[in-house]
Amino acid sequence: MASRVVIVMPAYQAELTLEKTFRDIPEGVADEIILVDDASKDNTVHIAKKLGLTAIEHHSNRGYGANQKTCYDEALKRQADIIIMIHPDYQYDSRLAQIFAKLIEDGICDIVLGSRVRTRRECLASGMPLYKYVANRILTLIENIITGQNLSEWHTGYRAYSRKVLETIPYHNNSDDFVFDSQLLLQAVYFGFRIGDIPVPCRYAPEASSINFYRSVVYGMRTVKTLFQFLLQKLHIRESRLFKRSGEFNSS
Repeated sequence: MASRVVIVMPAYQAELTLEKTFRDIPEGVADEIILVDDASKDNTVHIAKKLGLTAIEHHSNRGYGANQKTCYDEALKRQADIIIMIHPDYQYDSRLAQIFAKLIEDGICDIVLGSRVRTRRECLASGMPLYKYVANRILTLIENIITGQNLSEWHTGYRAYSRKVLETIPYHNNSDDFVFDSQLLLQAVYFGFRIGDIPVPCRYAPEASSINFYRSVVYGMRTVKTLFQFLLQKLHIRESRLFKRSGEFNSS
């Protein structure tokens, strides 16, 4: 039986890029596409409905992590076997979604990441700010050393998960902010899921969503904090709610 593939799009102010992102998704790769709008003030929801997407609205801005929580809740509720997250800001190449799904469906990976970092020249030519590139490389190196992984990038927003991953990881205990992504990958490593990555083109543009320097620094600091929590958990020094299986530990 073929796997049920659901693409989720955490959206905020994506009216200029949503349709381009959607048009690049190969026909037939997804059984359903869900867009969760985090209280945009533009026409994102109207365009999503016009394109035939399942549109779900947050009535107040709850944050990038909170948006993903809704995305995954809805995908699991709709019996998805494979969940692919594509940002609707046209930063990532949607044409590769079928490859992401195939790697999971064939049992090669539990999680697939789209790595924007193939060469330094290509990455910077895409428009990635130099400070983000340097921080990305440093954090990725540290994360690989601590976790024993060999990923080329830990900080991409283009990801695919098997259903089992999202049923196991207590993602509702994660932050509602951008560090949600770092937390989820460290949780996946802790629970022994197989993570792989493939190169993807990256496009930085004025209309694409991107956090500013201050938010990037906060993200980096919170990622380092999560790494410490991971280490303390692995060494049995201090337990964290981030690393308890879903439903096993619900206290704050």
